[in-house]
Amino acid sequence: MDESRYLKCLSELFPDVASASQEIINLQSILNLPKGTEHYISDIHGEYEAFSHVLKNGSGAVRKKIDDVFGHTLSIADKKALATLIYYPKDKLRDVKAKCEDMDNWYHITIYRLIDVCRVTGSKYTRSKLRKAMPPKYAYVIEELITEKAEVLNKENYYDAIVNTIIEIGQAEPMIIALCNLIQRLVIDHLHVIGDIFDRGPAPDRIMDALMEYHSLDIQWGNHDIEWLGAAAGQPACIANVIRNTVSYGNLDLLEDAYGINLLPLASFAMNTYRKDPCEHYKVVGLDDKSEYEKHLAEKMLKSIAVIQIKLEGQLIMENPWLNMESRLLLKNIDWDRMKITVDGVEYDMCKEDYPTIDREDPYKLTKQELNLVNHLKNTFLHCERLQKHANFLLNKGGIYKVYNHNLLYHGCVPLNEDGTLREVNVYGKMYKGKALYDILEEYVRKAFFAVDEEEKEKGRNIMWFIWCSPNSPLFGKSKMAVLEKYFVEEKAAKVEKKDHYYTLLEKPEVAEMILKEFGADFEDAHIINGHVPVHLKEGENPVRCGGKVIIIDGGFAKPYQKVTGIAGYTLIYNSYGMSLAAHEPFVSPAEAVKKDIDIISNREIIYQARNRQLIKDTDNGREIQIRIDELKLLLEAYRNGKLKEKR
Repeated sequence: MDESRYLKCLSELFPDVASASQEIINLQSILNLPKGTEHYISDIHGEYEAFSHVLKNGSGAVRKKIDDVFGHTLSIADKKALATLIYYPKDKLRDVKAKCEDMDNWYHITIYRLIDVCRVTGSKYTRSKLRKAMPPKYAYVIEELITEKAEVLNKENYYDAIVNTIIEIGQAEPMIIALCNLIQRLVIDHLHVIGDIFDRGPAPDRIMDALMEYHSLDIQWGNHDIEWLGAAAGQPACIANVIRNTVSYGNLDLLEDAYGINLLPLASFAMNTYRKDPCEHYKVVGLDDKSEYEKHLAEKMLKSIAVIQIKLEGQLIMENPWLNMESRLLLKNIDWDRMKITVDGVEYDMCKEDYPTIDREDPYKLTKQELNLVNHLKNTFLHCERLQKHANFLLNKGGIYKVYNHNLLYHGCVPLNEDGTLREVNVYGKMYKGKALYDILEEYVRKAFFAVDEEEKEKGRNIMWFIWCSPNSPLFGKSKMAVLEKYFVEEKAAKVEKKDHYYTLLEKPEVAEMILKEFGADFEDAHIINGHVPVHLKEGENPVRCGGKVIIIDGGFAKPYQKVTGIAGYTLIYNSYGMSLAAHEPFVSPAEAVKKDIDIISNREIIYQARNRQLIKDTDNGREIQIRIDELKLLLEAYRNGKLKEKR
């Protein structure tokens, strides 16, 4: 579109000099506000309660605002109590009412304290944006309370009258809840989820529901998210992986109750096939409160779906030579008479297990019963309304990588050769590396859902299994996913998953700079921010690498990791002053947090300090606003020199 036609279109929105001038003034004022606070979180792995708490406390941002407002005028205990109220207003109100003798006085003091915090947290927003963030029911009253009125002579009496009326008419508690929710909303301007929402923990569905309600966010898919997207698209190997992971962590309720996936056919198949099998190497965790029958059934279901998964993956590898994963066809490396298996060129003893559904002559062939089960499960996943809703949200808000405010965000790694150069990867017969590899993989993921051509759609479905577990996948980044070895071999040596060269080469500044340049993020203050590989703090590992250029924020949200990481997750805060890394302690429960005013921030470390306080004009959004201002100035010029007629 040429400039004159574009200006005519723009004039429909701003029909005269006055409206265009007003918009320029508004936008220019926004540019000079401080940049909003960004919150980075990674590898949540279904741990809803810990995630929810971190979301509520803004990784310590709420507590910092309380400290900024009250300094030494409030005790530490009062600050903790106020923070807990902001995180869990309804629960804390119930707790206070059970103990407090003079609630009216408590309401009065608390509303004023919350107003003070609101005023500070809202100071970096325009009045228009602030108003939009307020709950509509209380927007007018909140705006009156947090806005300084120069024309009012006796301010104390004016505000006291408003607060007293709120208490008198029984609206104190709804007002307190509204103020607390507003503070949570204002403290964080934008959320970045750096992958792996799903698997291990019990409630990724609740995390997805919370994210769908969040005011501003983006998601970089993790390999576990892609696995679930593949299942939602009906890819059989991804479906088998989802079920195996869910069963192995004792989270059957997630599939059956939260998503309505009917697993009765799998349970029936498992009982019929492995009725007398002890399934010794298929132990399920997280079933301490279950009966012995339920535990044994879960183990039989795990064995059933694991064998089916191994077969489905083998079929994929044989049908797609470009995957170059023939070394993973381990069922062909079994000497059944001697019960030996060859893995990576080394022969190992096999675990003593019975596999009645594996045909020794054609080991990757599904039995008739297995094929019927796979078709049932595929149909169930494709028609699960809630899962499809979550998948659409992941597609709309997500991608494989993102460059945002000079920082490069991705979940896993960039596949590298040993010498630090970008590794070329075969995707359906064509070679890709670096950014081009990321782009083509994301393109195929979207084709799985939106392509009209069925062949392209099938390619998209299969690429999600590739992204989930291929050694060449940037979201996996390991030599193999040793599922078969986990169940078939005792010796640990067979199960070692070697990390991509990326993880050892990242300490070299030239490698980090090369990656940033490859993705168009080679700015002076740029950082690579990713997760995927837990940082083992106990072993002296540091989440900040390469002189601060690289930040790995997977610190072990998932409870199974916390014994080895030593913490319960890292999160990152990036505000107008710089970046700080927060390390979290394990989260007990919301009830315990309310009762004892417990938070889970163990420490915050400043890892980058901006030379000058960053304003919106220094951000990506600021650059877009500046472009809009320049366009509006051209429109003004067109009105004033007679090229366009005002539409008064």
